[in-house]
Amino acid sequence: MKRTIVIYGIALASLTGLLKYLEYRYIVRDMSTEIYIGIIALFFTALGIWVGLKWTKRRQPAQETADPQISTDHLLEQHNLSKREFEVLTLIAKGLSNKEIAERLYLSTNTVKTHSSNIFAKLNVKRRTQAVQKALELGLLTGNNISS
Repeated sequence: MKRTIVIYGIALASLTGLLKYLEYRYIVRDMSTEIYIGIIALFFTALGIWVGLKWTKRRQPAQETADPQISTDHLLEQHNLSKREFEVLTLIAKGLSNKEIAERLYLSTNTVKTHSSNIFAKLNVKRRTQAVQKALELGLLTGNNISS
């Protein structure tokens, strides 16, 4: 009984392998052009994604030392400011308008206005100049953030 099962199993496995081989030969012979076109399309898709990621990757500013970054992160966390709000605050301190900030950070003007409103609320101020002054007093902004 076991021998019969083994023989049938081997026969079925051989037959399945033969059918798969014939199917493979059919696909390779009759659809070889489509396969090659698909492989080329996958290659150029991957290449396009890689190039797109390289071109759109934002460059991180070089950090002078690790300690100021840690203290800035701690201060941001303490005053409940996000990193994006800090970027907006830094550009406000440089004297840029909402439109200029939006262009530089690739945001809409309304998003910049929302970030500004959040900054004003979190720092408990009413104007841009007050926000910059308060950020300087709290140590969030330094001369390095504002210059250039």
